[in-house]
Amino acid sequence: MIITIEEKQFDTKRITQLYPAALIKTGYGDETTQASLEWLDTEAKGRVEVVAYGIFVHLGEEEKHRFLYETREQMDAAAREIAEQIRSASI
Repeated sequence: MIITIEEKQFDTKRITQLYPAALIKTGYGDETTQASLEWLDTEAKGRVEVVAYGIFVHLGEEEKHRFLYETREQMDAAAREIAEQIRSASI
């Protein structure tokens, strides 16, 4: 099955990971890292600076893609579109 994220197509057979996360500052210069949304909601409680929200796609160990959004609402909307593509294909 092929899914499309921001006009880029992926064969789901090749996807090893597909997940949403926040991109946050680490505190070292401009360095950033991914943080789970659950951690952000429960543990971070405003103690970190969110740079962006993203959907991350891994195709094995070597190939990684990230789609970044300014707001969580934008990311959630993109995630809903992905879920709808998957749901529609399985009907």
